[in-house]
Amino acid sequence: MIQEFLTQVVPPISGEELFDHLPDIVYFLKDAQGKYLIVNKTLVVRCCVKDKQALLGRTPAEVLKAPLGQQFAEQDQLVLNTGVPLLSQLELHVYPSGTVGWCLTTKLPLRDAKNRVIGLMGVSQDLRLPNRDSSEYRQVASAIKYAEMNLATPPGIRTLADIARMSVYQLDRRMQYVFGLTTGQWLLKIRVDAAQRLLQKSDQSIATIAHESGYSDQSAFSRHFRKATGLTPREFRSARRACQ
Repeated sequence: MIQEFLTQVVPPISGEELFDHLPDIVYFLKDAQGKYLIVNKTLVVRCCVKDKQALLGRTPAEVLKAPLGQQFAEQDQLVLNTGVPLLSQLELHVYPSGTVGWCLTTKLPLRDAKNRVIGLMGVSQDLRLPNRDSSEYRQVASAIKYAEMNLATPPGIRTLADIARMSVYQLDRRMQYVFGLTTGQWLLKIRVDAAQRLLQKSDQSIATIAHESGYSDQSAFSRHFRKATGLTPREFRSARRACQ
């Protein structure tokens, strides 16, 4: 029934028109080489190009400066080559305009009738700002304040749950409601936020920034930072200063 209905829709449904009306979401569809086939207006604005045509038929590596575009292209190829979806990955995006923003990215492989991966579709949704006046925020405020005041020695999730006088499950539910993130994702975010501010505004060494962000091991810091931003701390510092 669904297939019959979809064959009657002219032009075929792509989602483009719908996502053009959602300014907090980047939407795209790419072919097997990772080239843009469909994009929404938000992606056009954030890539600082004139119109959609400037993106179509190109890969992120051809649109964005290195190493940013190359990292996105490698992420695409991992989905295309393995057929494994990327689900709700917390990422800090740096755009050519100099805009920096957190989002949750999901990429799904597209398959043909023979189950071959022929492309992918994806969205990156901006994280919403928490409502600090809500009752849900007040219930976790003590745990949030404690974590923010102890970045150099970050607490575990169990500790935060105890401070909030909740179970780990209850804390996780509240954090997802307030921030749209799990407690673990939120802890990663505040540590990377602290690190990226220091990388941008100070000349401190990577090792010092790692320590102030709660990492005793610089390699672990670089690994976690790259997972969140797609860049090493050194690459991030260079990319941000190039945008200024």
